[in-house]
Amino acid sequence: MAKVEVKELLEAGVHFGHLTRKWDPNMAPYVYMERNGIHIINLYKTAVKIEEAGAALSKIANSGRKILFVATKKQAKDIVSEKAASINMPYITERWPGGMLTNFVTIRKAVKKMASIDRMKKDGTFLTLSKKERLQVDRLRAKLEKNLGSISDMTRLPGALFVVDIKREHIAIKEAQKLNIPIFAMVDTNSDPRQVDYVIPANDDASKSIDKILTFVTNSISEGLIERKSEKDATSEGDDTSNEETETSAVKVKTKKAKTEKVEIDEDDTEPKVKTKKVVAKKVETTEKATEAKAKTKKAIAEEEE
Repeated sequence: MAKVEVKELLEAGVHFGHLTRKWDPNMAPYVYMERNGIHIINLYKTAVKIEEAGAALSKIANSGRKILFVATKKQAKDIVSEKAASINMPYITERWPGGMLTNFVTIRKAVKKMASIDRMKKDGTFLTLSKKERLQVDRLRAKLEKNLGSISDMTRLPGALFVVDIKREHIAIKEAQKLNIPIFAMVDTNSDPRQVDYVIPANDDASKSIDKILTFVTNSISEGLIERKSEKDATSEGDDTSNEETETSAVKVKTKKAKTEKVEIDEDDTEPKVKTKKVVAKKVETTEKATEAKAKTKKAIAEEEE
């Protein structure tokens, strides 16, 4: 992850907090000073916290789990939807659907309803409905798309929640706390940081500030996703090489077997050769004996004639 520069944060107006009379005392460790009735956030602490949150989010992305982005305030909607879509992560920028996390099964049913309407349009069933029914189905589809279209790919509970303005998204925070889902959030001076696992003290009202923080966060997540992809590629290459090795070893075993079979055949061939040699030797012996016997008889006949 690239190091967070304090100068960049300063230029984006991340240091501007709320009015001093609206502050939450629990934000005191992150407040640098007061100026013209407004609290100024300590950007050095913000930079450290961004790096901490980025490292944690990168690990979650590397593990293959989704990170749900939540921001329903006007100045954050477009930024969050753009940044989350760029890294293929789910997001909620319209009204938070009650029970989105605690009653996830029902939310999934609504998403499946949207998919079934799409199937109806593809297979032609939609055209068999009356004009009024088609209008009703279209309205339902548009409503579902607006509220849940961005989470249609989220088949299970997210690995983490990233929130812009925890005061506004208090329902989402409570649901995540019930399910022990890690919460990452931009926390302004008017909010209680104890509700959040990873606090990023920052101005959550200015669009420039939101854009800057989300750029750092999404870069960290994309790094985690790239690492995951490279690890997958490496393991698949390893599997291919191991398969090749097993194939070559199998070929070697086959050739060894073939050689041993040949040797056995040769040994079998030598056996009859040895037998024939023995037979020839016996024949030679018998012929020699026969010649000796003939010579003896000739001698005996010559001696008798004398």
